[in-house]
Amino acid sequence: MGRNGPVAMMKSIRIVLWAAILVMVAVLGWLTYDMTQSRQQASSGPFGVPFTLVAEDGQPITEKAFAGKPTALFFGFTHCPEVCPTTLFELNGWLEKVDPEGDRLQAYFITVDPERDTPDILAQYVSNVSNRITGISGSPDKVLEMVKGYRVYYKKVPTDEATPDGDYTMDHTASVFLLDANGQFSGTIAYGENPDTAVRKLENLIKG
Repeated sequence: MGRNGPVAMMKSIRIVLWAAILVMVAVLGWLTYDMTQSRQQASSGPFGVPFTLVAEDGQPITEKAFAGKPTALFFGFTHCPEVCPTTLFELNGWLEKVDPEGDRLQAYFITVDPERDTPDILAQYVSNVSNRITGISGSPDKVLEMVKGYRVYYKKVPTDEATPDGDYTMDHTASVFLLDANGQFSGTIAYGENPDTAVRKLENLIKG
């Protein structure tokens, strides 16, 4: 083989490498653009996804209920031993403190366990804690589709691994989601957060 053989081969390798680099740059550029667009869309539009579910009074409710005034959303379930009743109790107290007239801020409790939490059961459960918070349920498939669309973690966990189809509990996101009057995501209140901090967050949410 002459000297031109290795040279030609090296040139071919360089061309292939440069082509691969250009493809990688193009892919990275597209991914960056796509992620930027997704962030812009998330920040410019309502948080979550469209849905049609059932409020605790049996009436249909959609994502439009989360617009018009600032909103606090909490996702949980009625068989929850501690996190849910504690959060609902604290949230009710914060609502009464920052919005005593009840006309500037709204709150909803969305079940992550629609198989057991019917609208009637939610109504009984929530009314034991608050008249400021509205329960939301519906058919399991539609509820869980909505929960996923709002980026909420949930997982059914059997209470006894030996009987996976028996009784169960639910792991789930424990934060309260805050939406502004346009339905856009504004922040969260973590479980166990300092009460004064939680109140300030709700006050800031009302101020916009």
